[in-house]
Amino acid sequence: MGNSGAYERMVAAELQAWRKRLLQRPGILERSAKLLNHWTNRVIPERIQQILTTGVKGMVHASLFTAKFLPGNPIAGGKTLEEKDAHAKAVISRYKRVASAEGAGTGAGGLLLGLADFPALLAIKMKMLFELAGHYGFRADDARERVFLLYVFQLAFSGYEHRLKVLERIEHWQETADGLPSGQAFYDEINWRDFQQEYRDAIDFRKMLQLVPGIGAAVGAWANYNLVEDLGETAMNCYRMRILRQRAPAE
Repeated sequence: MGNSGAYERMVAAELQAWRKRLLQRPGILERSAKLLNHWTNRVIPERIQQILTTGVKGMVHASLFTAKFLPGNPIAGGKTLEEKDAHAKAVISRYKRVASAEGAGTGAGGLLLGLADFPALLAIKMKMLFELAGHYGFRADDARERVFLLYVFQLAFSGYEHRLKVLERIEHWQETADGLPSGQAFYDEINWRDFQQEYRDAIDFRKMLQLVPGIGAAVGAWANYNLVEDLGETAMNCYRMRILRQRAPAE
């Protein structure tokens, strides 16, 4: 298999290390942050909870059922996995810069603009996922591929218990895809309150610091950059895993 085979063996080793990190039980810091977030969820007014839930639900609906996030050329990237990875890394770098600039702007604007950053950053993340799908050769205009993107998103931004369930579905994607209901039925089955809380729990510590006067701009840029980086790495590894598993029987 030559250099391509050597690269894919290196990727396989990287995937093993990445999976091991995902399966690690949360440490003291993560457990403490989770407790803080549970407390935060209890004190946030119900009206705000509903607004956040509706916002996340609307954004996900737009990504699953409209062409809003589809790139102009849905299938792109290179022929080998190494070439696909190179294209993907360039995409992630671009979106990290966009997210960082957006976070700096809203972070400097105080509480209201800081809250406005929530849907703006979500839109940036979803657009990046759609573009990455194309670079790995998967058609994001296919309903099941859009559901896959939603699972990737949840894998990146969920607590330990939910993360294990999502990883299982992604690792056995063909079986998962075969058992999926139609797109709208799948969407209707999602517990959107839990979905947005899992997402917020994963990003709250970094994003709450963005609301602190005097440091909001710097923290907003740092938080958005790292959150997009986390999602980009997760998406890359999920697609690499799918590609290697698809090839395994023929090798």
